[in-house]
Formats: sequence, C-alpha cells, structure tokens
Amino acid sequence: MKKNIVITGASSGIGAATARIAAQKGYSVFVTARRVDRLEQLCSEIHSNGGIAFYFAADLTEPEKIGELIQAVQERFEKVDVLINNAGLGRLKWLDQLDPSEDIAKQIELNLIAAIQLTRAILPGMIQNREGQIININSLAGFIATPTYSVYAASKFGLRGFSEALRREVMHYGIKVSSVYPGGVDTEFAEHAGIERKTGIRTPNWMRLSANHVAQVIVNLIQHPKKQVILPGYMTYLVWMNQVFPGLVDRLIQIGFVNRERK
Repeated sequence: MKKNIVITGASSGIGAATARIAAQKGYSVFVTARRVDRLEQLCSEIHSNGGIAFYFAADLTEPEKIGELIQAVQERFEKVDVLINNAGLGRLKWLDQLDPSEDIAKQIELNLIAAIQLTRAILPGMIQNREGQIININSLAGFIATPTYSVYAASKFGLRGFSEALRREVMHYGIKVSSVYPGGVDTEFAEHAGIERKTGIRTPNWMRLSANHVAQVIVNLIQHPKKQVILPGYMTYLVWMNQVFPGLVDRLIQIGFVNRERK
C-alpha cells in the first residue's frame, strides 16, 4: 500500500538513503534538513527514477520552523503515514570543553526536543486516522554512555525514554512506535563531531555500517514494525554487558581509553 513518509535529517547519510529506498518501494517521501541544495538534488534524483518526493529546508532547532514544515507537508499530503525522526548531531568532546550553546544546547534541541515537537505536531492526524507509525533513529549511545559522549548520550537516552512512553501512549490508536539503535555508521557524522583524540581511537572500518544498510532496516520496519532494532545485532550483547556488569565496563573504558586520553 502506498504511504506518505516524512523524513528529517535527509540531506545526507541515513536520511537520504532512507528516502531513496522508500521511494523505490513506491512510497511518497517528504524530506527536510537545513541544506536546501542537497534536498533539491535528492528529490531530483528520486524524480528521475520515477519516484515521488518533496522537500522543505528547515533548521528544526528553531521552533517556528516546525509549524512551517507541517504546513508544507499538509500542502502535499492528505495525511502522514510514517514520521522518521532522523535529524541529529554530535559534538564528541569532554564536557568541560563543550560550548554551552553551540555544543550542549544544540545537541539537546535537535536530537531530542525537535523530535518531540515534530511528533507532537504530526500525531493528531494519526490519532484521528487511528493509524500511523513513528520511527525514531537513535544510537547505541542511547543504551551505552561513553566518555566524550556525555551530552550526545543524554539526548539519546532521552529519545529512548520518549519512544518507550510514546509507544505505550498511542498503541490504543493503532499507532506504532519503533526505535533504531545503530552503532558506527559510515556517514558525515564524524566530520562535524569535533573529535580530537590523542590515541586516534575510532570505530574500526570493518565495524561501521553503511547508510544504505541502516536505511534498508528502517524501510523494512515500515512493512514489519518492531519496538526496537539494535545494529549490528551482535551489539545486543554489549548492551547486555553494560547493564549487567557496569563496573567491569567502567574499568575497561578507564584503562583502554580515558587513562590514555587524559594523561
């Protein structure tokens, strides 16, 4: 069945890949991000391949842009079947090095508050139709908080709590809420994260997921909803270890990372 999908953070990476795959499946997509040139290029590509795509450039950390986005969506779609909250950013430094406004507030505003506000704006239509789906793109940082990820993890832990509560709020109306928790993904994320590490420790290339792989999982969730998906699957064991043996994980991170970085 043809569905109308709204995707945030779609100028590159997971969002753009999700838009392409969803359009290939016959869904109509409405994409948003800050970079209008990227959105134009993406929609042009989808159109040239026979798909349906619209865009609206917006910085979702600006509250008034949420209303403008909703208005633009309503001009194109009679209803929204799926909202994919993918927009996010990371500033991965020690807390004492983060700028209060650009690094701390912006992460919380985009990663958490924007997702909440946009969901709240779209939800009444889904409630009225008694169907719909919210897919929140989270991170393994929503389960495991590591050094230099303090604020990023706070936003993602918050998004996990929001998703869980929302799922229980709206299931009465036939609305599904899903969360995706990827590990490292080969996107532009690291380029803008301000990572400065003496040891040069990064997620190894062999462990990084492709944006297309994550996007395919997201589109599959539209067809076969689940409460959550952790990617790659073996990271489920790391999540379990962090919950069951937090002291051991503390010690391993202290020895393997913090002591070497902060000496």
